Amino acid sequence: MPGPLSGIRILEFEAIGPAPFAGMLLADMGADVLLVDRPAAADLGLKRERRHDVMMRGKRSVTLDLKKPGAAEIIFSLIEKSDALIEGFRPGVMERLGLGPDAALARNPRLVYGRMTGWGQDGPLAPRAGHDINYIALAGVLHAFGRKGEAPVPPLNLVGDFGGGGMLLGFGVACALLEAARSGRGQVVDAAMVEGASLLAAMFSGFLATGDWSEERGTNILDTGAPWYNVYETQDGKYVSIGAIESRFYDDLLSRLKLGALPQNDRSRWPELKTILADKFKTKTRDEWCRVFEGSDACFAPVLSFSEARRNSHNLVRNSFVSVGGIAQPSPAPRFSRTAPAVSRPPPERGADGAQALRDWGFDQNDVKRLQSRGLGIKD
Repeated sequence: MPGPLSGIRILEFEAIGPAPFAGMLLADMGADVLLVDRPAAADLGLKRERRHDVMMRGKRSVTLDLKKPGAAEIIFSLIEKSDALIEGFRPGVMERLGLGPDAALARNPRLVYGRMTGWGQDGPLAPRAGHDINYIALAGVLHAFGRKGEAPVPPLNLVGDFGGGGMLLGFGVACALLEAARSGRGQVVDAAMVEGASLLAAMFSGFLATGDWSEERGTNILDTGAPWYNVYETQDGKYVSIGAIESRFYDDLLSRLKLGALPQNDRSRWPELKTILADKFKTKTRDEWCRVFEGSDACFAPVLSFSEARRNSHNLVRNSFVSVGGIAQPSPAPRFSRTAPAVSRPPPERGADGAQALRDWGFDQNDVKRLQSRGLGIKD
């Protein structure tokens, strides 16, 4: 398999959201990710085929009822051949299954044991249920999203689940794998979305300390407070984005809009400037403004939908999207000059390619049959 993590074996336990996203990132980079699926899909209110579960791309699957007697020993046989493990259960679940870090590291001292939770493995909230919106709320991040005088607006589930959760877990696992290659010793990676979300907002800690950030929503340079860092509606009901923070970019913005000199940093005039810009952008369609700003340094871009982004000329030239199993989706990122990552296969059905995965992991045919007879669901 291509990618900088080629040859790394990762055992992933079926979960939702950030844990499978971390597994996808590692699989995109060439890791051989073997997914331990439940024998049947949980009822999550999602009526979709497995091929639509993009975050399962590049993986292979075996199935197992982890509560079944003897399941732990089957998992240990896989752990012994793994470089890393990813699980996204509530704290204590893996321990109750007999598969906690102490037991796993006893069987494989080099194992990197990646754990994904919302609140962390300990603390008063550790055992409580939650979702992205709750974690970023407690991190102080949700409070900052929104316009002046309006309620906070959840930024989808990108900041907690994926940025502060799965991406940070993937980074942590990769770091621990690098260290294990030097020391020969594994360790536990405790990734908590509430902490990851806080980390994503690290820059604002400095802004707060210097008084350059107000905790009143919609009054700062990056939260729609500034008229030159905002989105504006166009004549056809679509939107464009402006991020002309630096003075030279702001000057270019005014020039392209054919507006005279207007003070940039006089906050008392920001409401007036917003009205001027809003009225101006309403005079042309989004595509007409794209032509006006062609070649510009005014920090301009059209606001595209997910579908429109796939057809954008820049993204097409960069091959920023790929079709896997007939599903258009983002290409692996970042890019590498020598060990280029790629999507190796579409999301597996439950148990799909499991037999071949076990053979690739060093199990002989008798081992495969033995594991199958003990409850491991596998298909070629």
